[in-house]
Amino acid sequence: MNRLAGVTSPYLLQHADNPVDWWPWSPEAFEEARRRDVPVLLSVGYSSCHWCHVMAHESFEDEDTAAYLNEHFVSVKVDREERPDVDAVYMEAVQAATGQGGWPMTVFLTADAEPFYFGTYFPPESRHGMPSFRQVLEGVTGAWTGRRDEVGEVAGRIVRDLSERSLAHGSDGPPGEAEPAQALLGLTREYDEKRGGFGGAPKFPPSMALEFLLRHHARTGAEGALQMAADTCEAMARGGIYDQLGGGFARYSVDREWVVPHFEKMLYDNALLCRVYAHLWRSTGSELARRVALETADFMVRELRTPEGGFASALDADSEDADGRHVEGAYYVWTPAQLREVLGEDDAAFAAEYFGVTGEGTFEEGSSVLQLPGEHDDPRAAGVRERLLAARGARPRPGRDDKVVAAWNGLAIAALAETGAYFDRPDLVERATEAADLLVRVHMGPVARLVRTSKDGRAGEHAGVLEDYGDVAEGFLALAAVTGEGAWLEFAGFLLDIVLQHFTGEGGQLYDTADDAEQLIRRPQDPTDSATPAGWTAAAGALLSYAAHTGSEPHRAGAEGALGVVKALGPRAPRFIGWGLAVAEALLDGPREVAVAGPVGGELHRTALLGRAPGAVVAAGEAGGAEFPLLADRPMTDGAPTAYVCRHFVCDAPTTDPQALADALGAG
Repeated sequence: MNRLAGVTSPYLLQHADNPVDWWPWSPEAFEEARRRDVPVLLSVGYSSCHWCHVMAHESFEDEDTAAYLNEHFVSVKVDREERPDVDAVYMEAVQAATGQGGWPMTVFLTADAEPFYFGTYFPPESRHGMPSFRQVLEGVTGAWTGRRDEVGEVAGRIVRDLSERSLAHGSDGPPGEAEPAQALLGLTREYDEKRGGFGGAPKFPPSMALEFLLRHHARTGAEGALQMAADTCEAMARGGIYDQLGGGFARYSVDREWVVPHFEKMLYDNALLCRVYAHLWRSTGSELARRVALETADFMVRELRTPEGGFASALDADSEDADGRHVEGAYYVWTPAQLREVLGEDDAAFAAEYFGVTGEGTFEEGSSVLQLPGEHDDPRAAGVRERLLAARGARPRPGRDDKVVAAWNGLAIAALAETGAYFDRPDLVERATEAADLLVRVHMGPVARLVRTSKDGRAGEHAGVLEDYGDVAEGFLALAAVTGEGAWLEFAGFLLDIVLQHFTGEGGQLYDTADDAEQLIRRPQDPTDSATPAGWTAAAGALLSYAAHTGSEPHRAGAEGALGVVKALGPRAPRFIGWGLAVAEALLDGPREVAVAGPVGGELHRTALLGRAPGAVVAAGEAGGAEFPLLADRPMTDGAPTAYVCRHFVCDAPTTDPQALADALGAG
């Protein structure tokens, strides 16, 4: 066993018995490199990364390669999900130097952590113009021993280039009406009208852009926005990217048609998409959207929930097939013969047509990914699906990354709380509450500073980053709205005070790491979405909601200052700042403040939660109760539950009529 044996990261633990003498990211690793006068090999990946596993098997498990590494390098292994700050800083350097990035990320550093050579996956033998990993190692060793001045010059120039990069954060104020309208035009130009989604292959679920489109339609009535969102959601739900048997979404589609997924399933994708489909149902009443939201919520609870009540990070893409080979997609794909084995001739023929299973196959070796190419409400399908799911359950299961990531659990809390409230599923609200309890109990210290991860109920060592604070606060605020428990509003306030104190810079810009966090070669800040909302705009959204609940001017000002980046980037890159655009919709709508003096879970409360006004905050409970500031001086009318709808704390006439409340929280 090497130095990774005692860590909490499942990804690092996968490498604990490698012959490579791995170090975790630590000052001691760089001191060792300085003492031995050797470079550092930084290898960054994550547990469900297919090519990370491939490179590990080909190179890091190879005795000769490991011996060379151990003699000439100090090797440092980083889980990008545990240390997104380290990943972000060096990925920026890789992309700047090579024009592309990905994982595994392979970077060579000096003992001062300055990068001088970059790459991603390297094969064990040279192929397709790519050098072998051993050739790369020998080349770096030769440069280090024979051309050290050149190495130092390259490293110094890279660090200077990174430190001199400036971010145009749009300090001339938050976005107005023009920016979302321009963003909508930009999305329309990039929209794939035949297949849904945006751009070409590989095609990722555009979760944050979909949320913007739904909010923009709710505020302005723009039918084109709703149509793009609805058609994209239907295309994904019918495609192979969605698990037609067990629910839940794979990470992305390798093709434009959503047919063949990259089979790993991430908590964050499913949390975000569960919420999108629930919001689509709220806007349209779509039965497909309702089914997918509930199936995705049930998938998260069934497959990702940990014994401590949190949610695990991911399921692997790979598992063992019938021949014992560890291959991608083995758990999910079917051949006609496998259908016949489970279902018999007649039902297998029905299933093949219903799910698009062909003799040629849509995946590898004649197998097919299940889709819904035709009608999807055939009553015969339920029994067939149930039998196939049971048979699939007997297959070797993909591995699970049991690490609990604070930010992604915040996203899951928001999705499960809202889905449970919309569809009368109190069990989902309970699961959301248990996950929130875990975050408070394990991830938050006595002064409400978050740690990024935990495993088996034990907190990790690494500080939370901005997305953790923003997404957890978002989850707590959603839970407060659904449960009527004001403690969740207070916890969100604790976290957002830390954002204002330790993550906020000049002109409203935000940083991904706190001002008292470990200092890297550059303090990372990225306002653009990746597979999850940017920490920058996630924090802005939570700050805005908290200000609407409490009337706090510092929180409102923090949100408006941060949203300057949406004014700058929204019209130019709408696909990559979708969450920021969604928050801007809430800002332009107020957001509306809804106080329901009456029973939690009652008709008025549920009506308020189902309101489509972008970013509306909801407080429900006893009139004049201390749980929420919005309930102060808001009495019931003649003893009947009463709702108050306000903007900037200026209120419409109170109402006891659910339909009148629904009208007040609809479009326009």
